[in-house]
Amino acid sequence: MRYLVLTDIHANLEALDTCLADALVHTYDATLVLGDLVGYGPDPNTVVERVQALNPVAIVRGNHDKVACGLEQAEGFNSVAKSAAKWTFDILKPAHCNWLCELPEGPIEVDDLVEICHGSPFDEDAYIFDELDAVRALKVATRPLCLFGHTHYPVTFELSEQSFDSVGSASGPQMHVQMRAGCKYLLNPGSVGQPRDGDPRAAYAIVDTNKRHVELFRLEYPVEETQTKIIKAGLPEVLAQRLGVGR
Repeated sequence: MRYLVLTDIHANLEALDTCLADALVHTYDATLVLGDLVGYGPDPNTVVERVQALNPVAIVRGNHDKVACGLEQAEGFNSVAKSAAKWTFDILKPAHCNWLCELPEGPIEVDDLVEICHGSPFDEDAYIFDELDAVRALKVATRPLCLFGHTHYPVTFELSEQSFDSVGSASGPQMHVQMRAGCKYLLNPGSVGQPRDGDPRAAYAIVDTNKRHVELFRLEYPVEETQTKIIKAGLPEVLAQRLGVGR
């Protein structure tokens, strides 16, 4: 099985379409979505429709999905995120809003190899940035590979009986993570539509369960189109600016 892995799309249609077109070239059998389809970006309705059309075999909600559909209040959001969430709530079609509200909480066990979550397997809203949280997540994870999002930062943590290691994002357009027998992996493919690692390229992954490896991709997309849409929509201008620098 080859799973297309998408996370933190954040209503960025141009980034999503670029990833989907590239993924068709590399081929995949099914789709996994790790949350935050909306928030920040200018195309929440179309992005929801794109994801629905993919018919994901597993999908979890993100914190922005919960706030944008009115399931939770924007507590903990900064002023920019709150403004974007309110704009998204106002523009979402009722059917799309209801669909977002019904997205399940992670983690979800996909098969014998893979499980997915948004923030972490121990808390859907927790951020995994440091090694302490990564080790905790790996010990809680029930599958050899736990895929997560939320941080917008591509990283792979590997835990074996003898060692713990981490690998960050690569500068090239593609890198591979080969899973070793007896190890557990916690992997964030990076954000489709809102990168935060200083690299503005869209990110996605493909997991090959037969070969037990993960292919990580970074792609340039027409970011100027998304930036123009953000400004025309009346969203905070900083949301357009940050896309250009990946922060």
